[in-house]
Amino acid sequence: MGSTRAAYVRVTMAGVSVACVQASTVAPTAAPVEASTAAPVEAPVEAPVEKSRPDSAEQVRPDRPWITLVWNDPINLMSYVSYVFQRHFGYAKEKADKLMRDVHHKGRAVVSSGTREEMERDVEAMHGYGLWATLQQQD
Repeated sequence: MGSTRAAYVRVTMAGVSVACVQASTVAPTAAPVEASTAAPVEAPVEAPVEKSRPDSAEQVRPDRPWITLVWNDPINLMSYVSYVFQRHFGYAKEKADKLMRDVHHKGRAVVSSGTREEMERDVEAMHGYGLWATLQQQD
């Protein structure tokens, strides 16, 4: 009849050390089993390779800039629209007045261009001032 023997093993993986108890039944004639103290060997991990140029099958098209449009509305005074352009965009009075006249006479004006995220911020700011504004990709 065999006896029950407990082996205490400490395993370290990914910086976490765990103590494990493994019970086993051994024959009385078996030699004592030594637990290995060596850390487990992990398979090497390949680092990702960065491509310097796209493959010929992968065509990269340039990102078209986005624009913020301010639309004419029947509520806001022309002087207020000019003030908003000066305050938010930092335009000189002459440029802000020209954009304001475009909004009034043409019905809309492009007041800024850039990345989509930047234009979303500008549109939200124009809404905060009470102006009608939208964004779209530049033609």
